[in-house]
Formats: sequence, structure tokens, C-alpha cells
Amino acid sequence: MILVRIEKVLNNNVIIVRNEHRKESVIMGKGIAFRKKEGDIVDEDKIEKMFTLDNKGLSEKLQTLLAEIPLEHMEISEKIISYAKLHLGKRLHDSIYVTLTDHISFAIERSFKGIEIKNSLLWDTKRFYSEEFAVGLEALKILRQDLGVVLTEDEAAQIALHLVNAEMNENMSNTVDITKIMHDILSIVKKHFKFEYDEQSMLYFRFITHLKFFAQRLINGTDVASTDNTLFHMVKEQYKEAFACVERIKIYIENTYRRELTNEEMLYLTIHIERVINQKPKTG
Repeated sequence: MILVRIEKVLNNNVIIVRNEHRKESVIMGKGIAFRKKEGDIVDEDKIEKMFTLDNKGLSEKLQTLLAEIPLEHMEISEKIISYAKLHLGKRLHDSIYVTLTDHISFAIERSFKGIEIKNSLLWDTKRFYSEEFAVGLEALKILRQDLGVVLTEDEAAQIALHLVNAEMNENMSNTVDITKIMHDILSIVKKHFKFEYDEQSMLYFRFITHLKFFAQRLINGTDVASTDNTLFHMVKEQYKEAFACVERIKIYIENTYRRELTNEEMLYLTIHIERVINQKPKTG
């Protein structure tokens, strides 16, 4: 058995060690560092959780965070992240261990002080990220059952957005911008055609998915690969009303984000809009 020695003590419950590959690992356990110092042998019986983050910057941020917050805040966050990974079936960037833990710890503190923050993206989060929002609701149950902390749906939406960040490896500011672009484009289409979306349909889901990655490319300044202009002109002629709607979206993007849509983006938007508006009769 290899004896693991403590490299750094963060507090009584958190220590840093290095594995055989010289990578830092964060080890958690109640009282694991009590009366311990650098160089002492780790008491393996007290190990409850271990984290090894490949990114040195993230590892340092996690260490700083864990030195400042109660152990149970990290434990509850890790429980929520494990649930999210299982139920979403998606890879979450390691940054989630820092961002979500920090947010949950702050939310718990605010709850005890009676401070409630409204989330302006609550309804958009429910619509665009329904799976992540469901995980957020489960997170509220976990917090209530394990710590007796009662939070509102606004916090469930905030947790959902942190999960979306980790899925797309974006920061919160970009995710907020992405969500706003999605909301605005859906509104433009809805007003142009005077109809209501069937939000349970697969076509709506595909449109939402396309808009999410379209908005991400827009925010990050990347374009889709070039395609044959013949197809662009064919779609433009075949789906004239949908293309007219895309031209309104083009103006919105130019005025708001100072970006010019490529023919490729307009082509794909036209196809998706044509499909989604024809899934049910128009109203109004």
C-alpha cells in the first residue's frame, strides 16, 4: 500500500495531496487534517471525497473556495453534480465543481439571511433547458432534505444555467447572452407569423437546439463551414416567407451585435423556421 502524504492543509476537513503522476488532488473528510501538518500521512479511513482536476487554474480556484466554505456545501454540490451527470447523460466541464459550488454556498448564505434574488431568465430557462431545469428542481429537494434550506424556482433556474455553462464550456455571461438571443429570435418568428409554438414537438426542440448553437457561435465569433450558394438561393426562393423572417433576424443581429449573418446561417435558419411554422395551423 502506497502511503499518501499531505502536501497542504486547507482546513480541518480539506487537504491537498499529489498522486504518483505529480497531479494535485483535493481530499475531503471530516477532521481529516485535525492536528495534521504538511508531510504527515493521510488517514485513509477519513477520506470521503477526492477530486483531481486536470486544469491547474481550476484546481487552484477549487482549493481557494474549499478553504472558505463549510464542508457540507461542497458535499451537497458534489451530490447535485453527480445527479446531473447521471440524469443528463452529458459531459460537464470540470469548472462546474467551482462555479456551482460557489453559487450554492452563496445561495445557502442568502437563504439564512432572508435575501431572495429573482431570476429574470426563469421562464426562458424552463423553455430552453427543460432537462437542466428539472435537475435544478431536484437540487432544491436535495438542499431541503439534507440541509433544511428552502430555495425558490429562481434558484433552480440559476443551477440549470450553471449546468448549461458546463455543457457548452461557457461562462455565465455568455450563457445569459445566448439565452437572450434565443428568446429574441423566437419572439421575432412568433410575431412575424402570428402563431404559437408547439413547445412539446420535436421540430420545436430541434429549432431550440439549432438556436442555442447558433447563438453560441455568434457570441464566440465563429461561423459555420461554407456551403454551395446554389442551395442558398434555392431555399430562398422556395421558402420566401421564412426567408423574409430570417432577414428580420439578420437586421436584429446586425443592430444588436454588430455581426453580419452568413448565407450559411441564413440558409439553416430558413429551413428550421419553415419546418417549425408548418407544424400546426397559424392563429390570429
